[in-house]
Amino acid sequence: MTLKIGVLGVQGAVSEHVEALNDTLKMMNLEGSVVIVKNLSQLENVHGLVIPGGESTTIGRVAKEKGLMDKIIRKAEEGLPVLGTCAGLVLLAKEVYDAKIGVTKQPLLGLMNIKVIRNAFGRQRESFEVDLEIPVLGEKPFPAVFIRAPIVEKVWGETKILAKYENKIVAVQEKNLLAAAFHPELVDDRRFHQYFVRIVLSKK
Repeated sequence: MTLKIGVLGVQGAVSEHVEALNDTLKMMNLEGSVVIVKNLSQLENVHGLVIPGGESTTIGRVAKEKGLMDKIIRKAEEGLPVLGTCAGLVLLAKEVYDAKIGVTKQPLLGLMNIKVIRNAFGRQRESFEVDLEIPVLGEKPFPAVFIRAPIVEKVWGETKILAKYENKIVAVQEKNLLAAAFHPELVDDRRFHQYFVRIVLSKK
């Protein structure tokens, strides 16, 4: 079984996710390739898609201009597994607010039943790493790197909470959609990517 996983390549931590996914496929003894998705044709045959961290407004605007937003929405609604990290979490949300400016008018995929607050930790905590309990990954804590991170303020429908930090929701899953406020691609621990690849395998 040959997997093809795409990383949305319009802006953000693209190469880090490509490396993490290539490592993950090797560790899981899976044949497959990781492609950077910049246009509609590259999105066509992927079995899973990662939306990386970066600047959510920029990623959304450029992806919309290229016609990628509507295509991602359609494919995700048909069951395509999507992982969103940091900015990717913001883009997946149905409701987004900014800690400073309130309602944002940015383009969103609006696929997950979650309300997200951007820049939730404030400027005092621009970047930090914590050992995070994520039960679906096993007993060992996950080294989670937060950079100007959002949080999930509320979930509804079939969205499950996977992890909290200081009582704030920082990882969620809704069927084929997985999202994290932190950056799993920036650490050597590949369990979060493995969890996503297992979702991809279950839908293939």
